[in-house]
Amino acid sequence: MKTVTQIAAEIVAREGGYVNDPDDPGGATNYGVTLATLQRLGIDKTGDGRVDVADVRALTRADAERIFVEHYFRRPRLAELPASVQASVFDMYVNAGSNAVKILQRLVTRMGFAAADDGLVGPRTILAAQQADAAAPGYFADAYGIARRNYDYSLGDARPASRKYARTQSGGKGGWILRAEEFISARYHLTLAEHRARVAKWG
Repeated sequence: MKTVTQIAAEIVAREGGYVNDPDDPGGATNYGVTLATLQRLGIDKTGDGRVDVADVRALTRADAERIFVEHYFRRPRLAELPASVQASVFDMYVNAGSNAVKILQRLVTRMGFAAADDGLVGPRTILAAQQADAAAPGYFADAYGIARRNYDYSLGDARPASRKYARTQSGGKGGWILRAEEFISARYHLTLAEHRARVAKWG
């Protein structure tokens, strides 16, 4: 099993370097760490007394990995979730914050193990996730990955500016969908035809 540090390194590699896409609500981002995150944590990389875009640019891979392990894995208590879904929830938490946990909570509730839809990993969510994992051994991670993929598509349904993250210009799977499917068994990946049918209504 991969360590949390190894998973964090993979997340950083997937996130890539500095970007400031006007269509991305996260704004200026480097290795997946946003300006808002640096401001919330008070990380002044340049030492000029301000936390701004210059600090985002100054982040290193090692900085990002440390931030993710501490603030996106340990503090949100993801280590207390079943091992089968930790990597996927962690990866999604970097991408979508507490919505990653809400996706899990909604999934386990649909499976019959009620959890509050609050985005917080507490005793009820931990127990419900453990029960769901035990009820569907070998399938719980796929179920979460599919729920995550559905969430990504739903963002495209609701926000046209986000569609480019779920669908490429040529109509193929966008980064969000490919990333979700990295945590889903190949037999549950959508075919290109299925993907195109899912996004056809986007025009």
